[in-house]
Amino acid sequence: MPENSRVREVKSAARTVALLELLAARGDRPARLDELAEELGVPRSSMYQLLQTLVGCGWVRSDTTGSLYGIGIRALHTGTSYLDSDPHVRAVRPFLNEASDALGETIHLARLDGSSVVYLATRESHEYLRTISRVGRRIPAHAGALGKALLAERPDDQLLLTKSPLTALTENTHTERTTLLADLAAVRERGYSIDHEETVTGIAGFGFALRYDSPATDAISCSVPVARLSEEHKTRIVAIMQETRTKIESVLPPTSGAPDWR
Repeated sequence: MPENSRVREVKSAARTVALLELLAARGDRPARLDELAEELGVPRSSMYQLLQTLVGCGWVRSDTTGSLYGIGIRALHTGTSYLDSDPHVRAVRPFLNEASDALGETIHLARLDGSSVVYLATRESHEYLRTISRVGRRIPAHAGALGKALLAERPDDQLLLTKSPLTALTENTHTERTTLLADLAAVRERGYSIDHEETVTGIAGFGFALRYDSPATDAISCSVPVARLSEEHKTRIVAIMQETRTKIESVLPPTSGAPDWR
């Protein structure tokens, strides 16, 4: 357990959470009972009972044959409630709109969660199609501008990077800790991160940590197709995103009085 190891884990609750996270991670690939039982190491009969309970509550859905299972609509309600209740997300959204209008590019807000970042809000460009940036999507923090901007806010010895090699999303993703640490050192010196087609081939990104928390937990970024990323456009992106960060931090100073949920 991540906190307070003296508290005994409630096995049924942990199993339920693990099941929901597994179904959510599968996306549009429904799972069969045997698959879920094997993946989580749970007896088939116990998994069946758990699934039926969650189907009845709306957290899991099943097809008409009763043999396939996926995440249920109640998960959407809970996720939406998280976004609606978060004061930082509410405060940042107007600035994402402003930056997107000024640049004509896609602007993101994401939050660090362990060794990954989760997208909390996105303003899409009308110039190119959505890539992997939908709200709720989780990607490795080492793989793009948002995550690297946040990792750079932490000492190297505190980074949660346990896998070796690191997971690659494209041929440009950092897979070795040494090259990632060198990149993070450059981020600290520069003041923002650069994604060189590390998350999606053909897309570059510029990430900026929001320092209303210390160390920063949230970051904003601008994504742009490399095909139209001229030096002039890059300079403008950095300038507007830095200005956007300053505006957000002025609205949400470190002593904003909001509950510290993290």
